Amino acid sequence: MNYNSTQNAAEVVSAAQAIAQGISKDGGLFVPQSFPQYDEATLRALLKEDYKGRAKKVFSDFLTDFTAEEIDECVEQAYTAAKFGGANPAPMAYTKLGGKALNVLELWHGPTCAFKDMALQILPHLLTKSLKKTCDGKDAVILVATSGDTGKAALEGFKDVEHTKIIVFYPVDGVSPMQKHQMNTQEGKNVTVCAIKGNFDDAQTGVKKIFTTPAISEQLAQNNMLFSSANSINWGRLLPQIVYYISAYCDMVNDGKLAFGDKMNVVVPTGNFGNILASYYAAQMGLPINKFICASNANNVLTDFINTGVYDKNRQFFTTTSPSMDILVSSNLERLLYKLCGNDDAVTREWMTALKTGGKYEVTDAVKEEITDKFFGGFCDDAQTKDTISRLFKEDGYLCDTHTAVAVNVYEQYVEATGDTTPAVIVSTASPYKFSKAVLQAVAPDAALPETEFDMVDMLNQVSGMPVPAPLAGLRDKQARFSDVTEADAMPQYVLSALGID
Repeated sequence: MNYNSTQNAAEVVSAAQAIAQGISKDGGLFVPQSFPQYDEATLRALLKEDYKGRAKKVFSDFLTDFTAEEIDECVEQAYTAAKFGGANPAPMAYTKLGGKALNVLELWHGPTCAFKDMALQILPHLLTKSLKKTCDGKDAVILVATSGDTGKAALEGFKDVEHTKIIVFYPVDGVSPMQKHQMNTQEGKNVTVCAIKGNFDDAQTGVKKIFTTPAISEQLAQNNMLFSSANSINWGRLLPQIVYYISAYCDMVNDGKLAFGDKMNVVVPTGNFGNILASYYAAQMGLPINKFICASNANNVLTDFINTGVYDKNRQFFTTTSPSMDILVSSNLERLLYKLCGNDDAVTREWMTALKTGGKYEVTDAVKEEITDKFFGGFCDDAQTKDTISRLFKEDGYLCDTHTAVAVNVYEQYVEATGDTTPAVIVSTASPYKFSKAVLQAVAPDAALPETEFDMVDMLNQVSGMPVPAPLAGLRDKQARFSDVTEADAMPQYVLSALGID
């Protein structure tokens, strides 16, 4: 299987090239030329596999230039019980709200307590093998823009990985205190962390600009380095996310929550559109999904796009209690648009150029019709998020984070608007302890909040009885290593300086 750029279909690369390069030289994103088809026999066979077995099947169908032994090695090293607290790194939890069953896919049991671990524990293994296949001898410089969770997960995944260096940029006031502490205390000889004055979109735009500036790439090449990405613009980040939707379906069937062959809905708290896109790709492979429910916070650019066909980032930016979704430019939407317009790179390029130059574009009626047929867009504000966390905890003792609460709230909106009773998988993306202040204010609104983040963690533990994940508890006494802050337009110089080639 080969891959095309969304903005230049004539560019054809192997899986290893797509992963090593991260992003096309023209700024487009790599997408598979076709999707493997999983029929009834294939899905029934996957019911009998554990998570690792399901992952190996999906990877082997997309990474055709990797040997079975290479894929086996990557999967076995990534999804260990030691890293994820059990044999299933993506377990289902079954709870209820308002008397109705909720099927929650918990993706936060990894080493950084966020769903990004599901991809970023395996990406370093995929990348190092890809580098050997395509550009042996060069070091990869991993550039990351993060709204909170990707940064720490990438840092942890690439920590001390040979022939890699990783530089993470985050918005100085746009992540939770726990997320910031996780990143700034990161260990590893090959890691660098820097805050930027601006929001996530500024960081993401800055990283893309660095990637596509030939002069900078030439400077790296002269020093035997090349850029790659750990954001979901990298196919090696997106592919592992397909696996957990297929695994969730299998677990639902095995647990008697869904009849084999019946469709399910997926509800995804969405910022950069990668997580929900992975579910759409799973459906393209044959996974029976009825509706893709896209849940946003007050930064509801995706909700408006799904409902109108107009993408317009020219709007107020909100800093919310669900900061990983505080995004106005959803990069992975480009991949969906490329697919829906018949893999027309010229049309996709036109829309992306309009977004870059004017901050706005409108899709065709045909594309809009297909989006509204397959997707539902909804959003909720911080007050609704808080109320949802409170109700879930009071009614069934289930504690969730702010992003998961957004998904639950929008799912309720969807059911009320449509009456659809199709069983739904609600994606839970982070441990509630990563957002202790907001969660505490929801479940113990009358309590006097402690001053420090870790005292809030202790109080939330006392109120809820939910164990504090060991990776977060272990951060309490760690000292920060990184404190740099830079202007967004100074990011290129910062990168070169950090690499010692300025």
